[in-house]
Amino acid sequence: MTNSITTRRTIRRYARREVSDTLLDRLLTTAARTQTMGNLQLYSVVVTRSAEGKARLAPAHFNQPMVTQAPVVLTVCADFNRTTVWCEHRKAHPGYDNFLSFVNAATDALLFTQTFCNLAEAEGLGCCYLGTTVYMPQLIIDALQLPRLVMPVATITLGWPDEQPPLTDRLPTGAFVHKETYHDYSAADIDRFYAAKEQLEENRHFCEINHKETLAQIFTDIRYTKKDNEAMSAGFIEALKRQGFL
Repeated sequence: MTNSITTRRTIRRYARREVSDTLLDRLLTTAARTQTMGNLQLYSVVVTRSAEGKARLAPAHFNQPMVTQAPVVLTVCADFNRTTVWCEHRKAHPGYDNFLSFVNAATDALLFTQTFCNLAEAEGLGCCYLGTTVYMPQLIIDALQLPRLVMPVATITLGWPDEQPPLTDRLPTGAFVHKETYHDYSAADIDRFYAAKEQLEENRHFCEINHKETLAQIFTDIRYTKKDNEAMSAGFIEALKRQGFL
């Protein structure tokens, strides 16, 4: 194995080298051993290799270069369609057109996604998880012709790395591990847990060039604004309605 969790990096630049069908099929098959609710495997994966297919997906991901440049793009979907069709063909009466079913299927899909990434990175492949999948889901639904009760929840670009970016920082375990019950954060806790992140030169530079006093303001005022969050939430809810989960 050439990678481990402790040294994983997000890879956005890929070498001009194909990911073989044999390797990809093996990774997908092995990843399917991950945890799943009721052993139903409530997910589907759409594999995009063609330039045309990647071009159709790119606008949904703000045309980030790795979408069209990566050898493979995987769209992982919460899928209750397959289970519903199975039930209907087996004299059963499914009731999975609701929000709880979406949550269950999305959980399954994300568990599969993380397991796949771990396996791929152990083979020396590089991945980038695209959080943009849930920003404009209808574009993805249309591009991939997803039927009712199928909802995109994760996108992975995949290929052989052509870069070695530095490791990104992480909060200490004390920031997110709570013993027995949840303990809310005091001002002193926040100071202690975020000090290292806030003192990183790159983060200080972000504040400087964006004329912000604190790193938190970069996230609230520029990266993930209330206005954008509300607009994309509305779009996501509308997509869930169209796909039959609401």
